[in-house]
Amino acid sequence: MTTVRHTNRSGSRRQRAAGRILWAGLVWTVGIASAAGQDRPVHWSHAGAMPPGAIGVQRLLRGGPLSGYCQPVDIRVPAGARIAPVAGGGFGQQYQDAVLVGLHVAGVYRFRVSDIPDFPEVEVFPTVELIDRLYPPQGKSLQFPVPIDLAREELLMAAQGRFITRVIYVEDPLLALPVSRADQQEQPWLEVGPGEDPLVAADGLGRPIAIVRIGGRVPTAGDGSFAYGPQPAVIYDRPPVEAAAKQP
Repeated sequence: MTTVRHTNRSGSRRQRAAGRILWAGLVWTVGIASAAGQDRPVHWSHAGAMPPGAIGVQRLLRGGPLSGYCQPVDIRVPAGARIAPVAGGGFGQQYQDAVLVGLHVAGVYRFRVSDIPDFPEVEVFPTVELIDRLYPPQGKSLQFPVPIDLAREELLMAAQGRFITRVIYVEDPLLALPVSRADQQEQPWLEVGPGEDPLVAADGLGRPIAIVRIGGRVPTAGDGSFAYGPQPAVIYDRPPVEAAAKQP
């Protein structure tokens, strides 16, 4: 699973077209995508700059086994940093390095990232909007979560007033490289040129699953819209299989 990233360097919430596609195999992959993309089905006709929640709601209207499904999502932060989901009008328990959560399609979920290495005073409040789901083997959904890496570089850029949009997508099997990566290895990336929308770019390479927005807002007193609704993220324990795989 890979990512398209868009960074607005002006700090405005209105997005320009620049970003990164996380991918394995830079030039070779782009050549295949441009050759095969003309005949690929299009999953999305929307723009990545639509308001948070709007794309997920329209996805639900298209039907399918989405409504009510709780999709596991593995959100990872820089080693030593902490992440906390919204809970009870504030932020709940903090988790170091990563948290495994369950999110619903069309929901927009706010998180707080703090204790970033070398920048302990910095707090960033990214959101995750789920716009589709995975289809793992029966009973094994926790073993196949959607991976989201909140990179240190991106968190610090957001703290400086920039706004980053990332689109997480499942690679098209006809375009994906036949290589394996360790679960905790940083996802590779590829720059996309000016004029490209991150959602459209991701759709050209696979099936978009989630939109991550970093920066743009900080909590203020009485701002009830900051958390995007009362529905909390479900917190999961990591499955024993994953814990056993990490043992030497």
